[in-house]
Amino acid sequence: MKTRDIAKNFQLDPAGFDQWLKQSGLQYKSGMTGLSVDDGVNADEIIGHYKQYLAEEKARTAQEQERLAFEQANEEQAELAKQQAVASMLITSGFNFEGYGITRYSGYISGDDAVSMDRPRSWFGGVNKDVGADLLTGLSQIRQNALAELKEAAYALGCNAVIGVDFDYLTMDPETASSSGGTLYLPFLFAVTANGNAVVIEKNEPPVLA
Repeated sequence: MKTRDIAKNFQLDPAGFDQWLKQSGLQYKSGMTGLSVDDGVNADEIIGHYKQYLAEEKARTAQEQERLAFEQANEEQAELAKQQAVASMLITSGFNFEGYGITRYSGYISGDDAVSMDRPRSWFGGVNKDVGADLLTGLSQIRQNALAELKEAAYALGCNAVIGVDFDYLTMDPETASSSGGTLYLPFLFAVTANGNAVVIEKNEPPVLA
């Protein structure tokens, strides 16, 4: 009895039924025209086992989807909580916050970012690029990025504030030899590092009046 005929009679997917049969431990034969089972085998019994397998697989799939949805919801909730905490994190170039007390120091942290900038090209005695304006725009952006990275470093340490914040700047003027033996000037590179100390702060309680 061909398994494809059994699958057709019970309106089943022949490929899926054959794949299950190969892994089920039941006796079957493999030939040029596909799989078959002995004519004396109770087809209803085989289909009963197969349908039970399909039901169990469906239940397992549903459980896995539920688990993945639960994990995704938790990850999204954690990411939202992180974004809110980082957005509300206090930073200062000083070493204290008015109205708050520092309850824990977690050490020195930093955040970095860099930007490359094409060199200006001369034409008829002038240049076709406003280097100063581009530099200010680039530096403003990488400062913000460095501060964002600094806050995330503090958050990773379980802190809610950063004190003693300052910036270090690095300018690189890279060059290399060209294929003609001259000098090839590469784009400028500007980098900034935001430094600070991660701390935990708590709002000072007002004094209790007697």
